[in-house]
Amino acid sequence: MSYAASADDLRKDALSSFKPISAAVTEIRGAPTSAAQIDLGRKLFFDSRLSGSQALSCNSCHNIGGGGSDAGPTSIGHGWQRGPRRAPSVLNSIFNTVQFWDGRAAGLKAQAKGPMENPIEMNATAANVLAVLKSMPEYVAAFRAAFPGVADPVEATLITPGSPFDRFLEGDDAALSAQQKAGLRLFMDKGCSACHNRINLGGNGYFPFGVVEKPGADILPQGDRGRFAVTKTATDEYVFRVAPLRNVALRSPYFHSGKVWNLDQAVTVMSTAQLGTELSPEEIVDVTAFLQSLTGEQPKVEYPLLPPRTKDTPLPQ
Repeated sequence: MSYAASADDLRKDALSSFKPISAAVTEIRGAPTSAAQIDLGRKLFFDSRLSGSQALSCNSCHNIGGGGSDAGPTSIGHGWQRGPRRAPSVLNSIFNTVQFWDGRAAGLKAQAKGPMENPIEMNATAANVLAVLKSMPEYVAAFRAAFPGVADPVEATLITPGSPFDRFLEGDDAALSAQQKAGLRLFMDKGCSACHNRINLGGNGYFPFGVVEKPGADILPQGDRGRFAVTKTATDEYVFRVAPLRNVALRSPYFHSGKVWNLDQAVTVMSTAQLGTELSPEEIVDVTAFLQSLTGEQPKVEYPLLPPRTKDTPLPQ
């Protein structure tokens, strides 16, 4: 589809709904981050000894090399149990106003302990995690260095700035192809940006999956009633947090059920289920091309050298 509007007009309209990711996040909720916190957070993220079996780490389900999620459709956890929902990406999660598909965690601090204590996921207890950490002098020293007098510091390094979309918002007309610009215009004009907006293009609100037309059970499992499990409010049945779209091209399959493997198919499902319209094949290609422009610079994470266990470190369960 052709649009007569200039790149400046398109950018102006886009900036009313979206915001680029800057190259660095130096504080979280007003609290500054430090190199010591980042280094400690990286070690904890990759340390499988924080799980009950000591076989699963955060990276097991949130693979940094795979868009911050896993191969799907839903993750394999403790005892080869399969979780009920797709693992959300951890990339740019600091920009989400709520965590998890049903929003049961208000922030990263509340979210971080959930998977560790979940019997289907990492199957640990808070007491066991503390025992593991306190058994290793290097971890004890690292915590003291990272949190000297700071009550609630949190790591925020897994951000992905520098996407073609970011560069376009910041003034580079050539950052997006003509097809991606057409897709951006469609994304706004058709109503996608009503839900997928702000810095993370989502992650900041709740909507029913099937505002206009509910998808079939092959995509929307009838047993997963979404946010209703948290609020017990009838109007929250099949309501889920709006998925952030940053790096979406890297992390198929899609939706909380992980049942759709191709991005263009996901666009087709969303157009009918959420917008009540049927995009043409050309429009689907254009919107999909725009979504591919949301892939930013991926974190370069060096696998950390973890502290060795001691005779006091609890054994795997």
